[in-house]
Amino acid sequence: MPFIDTEFKGLKIFEPRVFADSRGYFFESFNKQLFTEAGIYSEFVQDNESRSQRGVLRGLHYQLNPTAQAKLIRVVEGEVLDVVVDIRVGSPTYGKSYGLVVSAENKKQLYIPRGFAHGFLVLSDTCIFQYKCDNYYSKESEGGIHFNDPQLNIKWGFDLANAIVSDKDKVLPVFKDCKNNFVFE
Repeated sequence: MPFIDTEFKGLKIFEPRVFADSRGYFFESFNKQLFTEAGIYSEFVQDNESRSQRGVLRGLHYQLNPTAQAKLIRVVEGEVLDVVVDIRVGSPTYGKSYGLVVSAENKKQLYIPRGFAHGFLVLSDTCIFQYKCDNYYSKESEGGIHFNDPQLNIKWGFDLANAIVSDKDKVLPVFKDCKNNFVFE
């Protein structure tokens, strides 16, 4: 099975089977039947893509219920440190973060269920980052947590003084003050 469970309930690493030869490679980045067999029932409705340069840090973002989003992320070009924070009240991993290097080379993907804040830091010169969402974007439902929250103590492995961060992300609240309506099930 190409899925690896993490200690965070529902958070899964997907390692697709890659067929490579002298022409290049081929792999299925998504197969509904395979995902369903792994217990992932998300119906993806929106694909998003961003291009960024080294040192860009995006996040930590999420959407509140009822328009929360599960995501399936992957990197088409370059490499990122992808980070999630469990914000599901009552979860055994509530307030803990998980990081994974995702790259065009390793072709790993991360399935992020609803109830996680998400962000990434670009480690390569440039990066093309794609993700599927199981709900449409809703500005009114936006939520976020400051990427350098001392309570979360995320190990970005990068001098954050040199990170390129949007003005919007610079003023996100810390974890203890963030808007949250997720409950662990």
